[in-house]
Amino acid sequence: MAVESAASNLGPVVALLGAGVLAVPLFKKLGLGSVLGYFTAGLIIGPFGLKVFTEPSAILHVAELGVVMFLFIIGLEMRPSRLWNLRREIFGLGAAQVALCSALLTGAGLALGLSPAIAFVAGAGFVLSSTAVVMQILSERGETSTPAGQQAISILLLEDLAIVPLLALVAFIAPQNGAGSAAHWQEILIACGALAALLVTGRWLLNPMFAVLAAARAREVMTAAALLVVLGSALLMDLSGLSMAMGAFLAGVLLSESSFRHQLEADVEPFKGILLGLFFLAVGMSLDLAVVFQEWRFILLATGFFIAAKSVGIFAVARLFGASSSGGLARVAFFAQGGEFAFVLYAAATAEGIFDTQTNAIFTATIILSMALTPFIIIAADKLLPKGPAQPLDVDEADGLSGNVLLIGFGRFGQIASQALLARGIEVSIIENDAQRIKEAAKFGFKVYFGDGTRLDVLHASGADKADAVLVCIDKRADATHIAALIKAEFPLAKLLARSYDRGHAIDLARLGVDYEIRETFESALAFSGAALKELGVPEDERGDLIADIRRRDGERLDLQIAEGMYAGTDLMFGNAPVPEPLTEPRKKTGKMKTPILG
Repeated sequence: MAVESAASNLGPVVALLGAGVLAVPLFKKLGLGSVLGYFTAGLIIGPFGLKVFTEPSAILHVAELGVVMFLFIIGLEMRPSRLWNLRREIFGLGAAQVALCSALLTGAGLALGLSPAIAFVAGAGFVLSSTAVVMQILSERGETSTPAGQQAISILLLEDLAIVPLLALVAFIAPQNGAGSAAHWQEILIACGALAALLVTGRWLLNPMFAVLAAARAREVMTAAALLVVLGSALLMDLSGLSMAMGAFLAGVLLSESSFRHQLEADVEPFKGILLGLFFLAVGMSLDLAVVFQEWRFILLATGFFIAAKSVGIFAVARLFGASSSGGLARVAFFAQGGEFAFVLYAAATAEGIFDTQTNAIFTATIILSMALTPFIIIAADKLLPKGPAQPLDVDEADGLSGNVLLIGFGRFGQIASQALLARGIEVSIIENDAQRIKEAAKFGFKVYFGDGTRLDVLHASGADKADAVLVCIDKRADATHIAALIKAEFPLAKLLARSYDRGHAIDLARLGVDYEIRETFESALAFSGAALKELGVPEDERGDLIADIRRRDGERLDLQIAEGMYAGTDLMFGNAPVPEPLTEPRKKTGKMKTPILG
């Protein structure tokens, strides 16, 4: 009997998973994106389709955890220093967009014949763009770490913060409440106290807790602890009247410099993906088709008015903050929709008596319809907006950087060289003079600034005067030598490490006084020859001795060449050229080589 009961409960779960599995690949193949696929699947299996689910609000409440975990992972990538560098975008660009769009959307609501209170709340809800939709699309397009992607994240963060004063305003303008009541100030104090508690816990308690759990070597406990941190932070913020997503994001930021950051991200990632898909399915189920059919003219009119008004505000703010016309239109395509936090705001307005149930359903349908239209708007923008060649002005130029390490050149060598430093949590400023390479690097999560390291003014702007170490990783021999000379002359206190092209270049760099240089092929060639010895059956200890001896001989030879010239130290090399010897003498091996090697 218990087995039969469990099987019957599995039916809706299978339907939910099956709908997503079938719809998402189909919509992605059609070029419409996964978000619209989830929406459509949710609509089909929801209460207005096949009726597999009759209460989508219950699923939506659980599925919001997908957004929460998404924001936690974004927070893990946002170190406090990086977040501070985005302060202009968050509190300048983001605040300006929210303020102007709120005014325009309220005006649009009044034009539709709504009362001032309803117009303000309906417009304010539409201001809050969908974090889930925008982040999912940015992630699929590999644009999360591009300059435009960073600005988008900044705006979304400010909008998450804006839900707090907006909820307070809803309470203030409610018919049954008087402005300035003590209860409202008490709610504000509780929210501030919860925020302070989260900051203290994250700063001084989380790292010691994970250290203890790591010592226990119980992987499942570490996963449970990661979920506890995410959900606990979200719950604390929710209970204090703030946004769950904001709580998870702050927890991620506080753990971003932890040595457990990568482990936490790996533990949370699978849950994030599943729950985020569940969120979009639940939004699709929540579209009340009865209300849509009854009020379809008003819903279409309201959706059009709101999208148009918000688009004007977004474009104006984008241009005000220096974006090009095409950049402003691209931002409009991403942010013209309403978002999931509008559901929270509209529910609060209904509870306070500003909205009635019918009004709530109408504007909820408006938000969902705008979210469903977003993939189509972005596809249209991609087709209509011009795509010129990559220009340096499309990327951020080096200006006022202050990393502990300055890495110059982000080709194959620089990318690998950066990994250990970043894994250690060292702040690395990266400059590169190839705009296309910068854009490609951004798709893989790197923030690279445009700058020519051969110019002294660029080195100053890149923070070479503040850096503890400068890593020259470019592949052009003459430029690398010039940069090394500039660094030694102008910033002598910084440790200087350089990539050399070949042996002659290594000698030039050594004579300049670099602290460390390495030929780009030296270590890989040694590893390669060691692998060849292994395949030939040479024992491991003998292989190690041979490679160590070659490395020692090479170093001695390089020292001799620096002092005496290119042909010094050739007797330290092993060659295979035949050397004539008397027949009466036993044949001996020689280390001499007649032609100098420049590797």
